[in-house]
Amino acid sequence: MPDVSALLGPIRRLHEQISDTVVGACERTEAERLSIVAEESECDTIYAVDRLTDSLLTGFVEREIASEAPVVLIAEGLPGGSLVLPRGRSEAEAAWQIIVDPIDGTRGLMYQKRSAWVLTGVAPNRGRTTALDDIELAVQTEIPLVKQHARDCAWAIRGGGAAAERQDRFSGRRTPLPLRPSTCRTIEHGYAMLVRFFPGARDILAAIDEEIVRGAIGPAPAGRAHCFEDQYASTGGQLYELMAGRDRFIADLRPLMAPILRARGFPVGLCCHPYDVCTELIAREAGAIITDVNGGPLRAPLDVTAEVAWIGYANEHIRATVEPLLRKALRDRGLID
Repeated sequence: MPDVSALLGPIRRLHEQISDTVVGACERTEAERLSIVAEESECDTIYAVDRLTDSLLTGFVEREIASEAPVVLIAEGLPGGSLVLPRGRSEAEAAWQIIVDPIDGTRGLMYQKRSAWVLTGVAPNRGRTTALDDIELAVQTEIPLVKQHARDCAWAIRGGGAAAERQDRFSGRRTPLPLRPSTCRTIEHGYAMLVRFFPGARDILAAIDEEIVRGAIGPAPAGRAHCFEDQYASTGGQLYELMAGRDRFIADLRPLMAPILRARGFPVGLCCHPYDVCTELIAREAGAIITDVNGGPLRAPLDVTAEVAWIGYANEHIRATVEPLLRKALRDRGLID
């Protein structure tokens, strides 16, 4: 098996090329054109901005990464969700499975509201059993707004801790960034939230959120706000906020809303997929705690269709306070055992 650290440099170059390509297109193109729906895929809506990176991704991986050892590339938009590179090789020959989300946070980026992220996770190829918790290398790179002069990049190799740097887009100067989740022992006066980007079950998610906050820190004093939320519509962006010390608790429970939505006669909406959360290794290596809804490690197949619920805590103090409240709220509604 090749050394996974050898892939860090090429993947970072790929990310920078994707970031540059997308920012350049945003500089030249009106938001209305980038937000045109190009395709309704099995797992998400594909907008025109998403199409900017298709050939860049596959071409780079085949030329710069798969030339050393065959890989299985997993990404939305590929036929069947995956592709063995170099072409003509078999999946059994692949050394690595590489899962990529070229633009995580499309909706905020195409309207120039918020940065998006390029996300990549690399796991040894274990065939169809390869899962999120097999990832040994993760990299995420910011796709900044046109008006931003800098972009951040974070990466981790399993067992080696996390690292990050900020690059000036114009001068090219790179500056190391510390990554440290918040050490605050409470969510009070901090950002803590349940994901509710999209309609359908927002009332249920909001009610669970209220129960957690009131149980953890009580009602807000009159005329005060003692806890905040940030509905950053990018899983990679949320993970970065957690590992950078700006968010203290995040829970994405969208897959658990399926029975509620069906009872209301609604289809299950867009959920987090493995490619959205493939860089959670970086958050864990930085010291954050990432779990599934049962408090265990995330374990989902490396594909483009699995639905993933995840929870992130900045530290064990916050987990000890919030997790029992969250689990009770979910049990009371019959959403977990």
